[in-house]
Amino acid sequence: MRQSPARPWQNCLRTDAWLTTASPADWAVDPSWQVLVQGFWANPTGLALTDFLSQRLGVGARLFPPEPLRALRMTALPEVKVVILGQDPYHAVNQAEGLAFSVAQGVTPPPSLRNIFKELQADLGMQPPMHGSLAPWAQQGVLLLNTCLSVEEGRPASHAKQGWEVLTDQIIQAVCETSQACVFMLWGAHAQTKKPLINGQGSHGRHLVLEANHPSPLSARRGPTPFLGCRHFSQAQTWLAAQGVALNWSLHP
Repeated sequence: MRQSPARPWQNCLRTDAWLTTASPADWAVDPSWQVLVQGFWANPTGLALTDFLSQRLGVGARLFPPEPLRALRMTALPEVKVVILGQDPYHAVNQAEGLAFSVAQGVTPPPSLRNIFKELQADLGMQPPMHGSLAPWAQQGVLLLNTCLSVEEGRPASHAKQGWEVLTDQIIQAVCETSQACVFMLWGAHAQTKKPLINGQGSHGRHLVLEANHPSPLSARRGPTPFLGCRHFSQAQTWLAAQGVALNWSLHP
């Protein structure tokens, strides 16, 4: 009997991982973010968030991702070229890896991520990668930032409005103030609520804002700004090139 062909992201190592500590001192970030992050954890909102995470871990809740600040470890503030905003991490075992929309190696990409790959292929002709991890983007200046940075297993948005949004708003503002040319990709209504935080946008500004529906199958094809067909990847690449900034969207080795 003929076997069906393997999907390109299969045959990769899978790992089970979740958050094991509520101590921010254990979460490494690039030194360029250190002052901002330390200031947040020292203020009342940061302290309350730490207490909340500790309490949830104390009652046996399984929290994802294992490294909430991974995006800040992988992408230094002065190197940010693009910000892609997500909402909160994936809430199933094995999926979340601390980068918005990205999943750990060996995990089948969820529908939203598959639509991102579809748009990447339609826009730039790039074949879907052998995995669902967007870490190669993070390594070259794409800040993959969820607005909430932790979640409980099987409970989407369970850590919303616990303080993470204060930190991630500060991160967006820091990028606006530091970067000489940055593209902000706002996919979906939630991400688009952050548009007022982005200073320096517009025809005479330093930053480019691209908006479309969320890549979820529920909205990716809907008007007035469908995600599929938005051509954000080529637009970002062309605009950054005009500013003298190189960006390669390839996820292949």
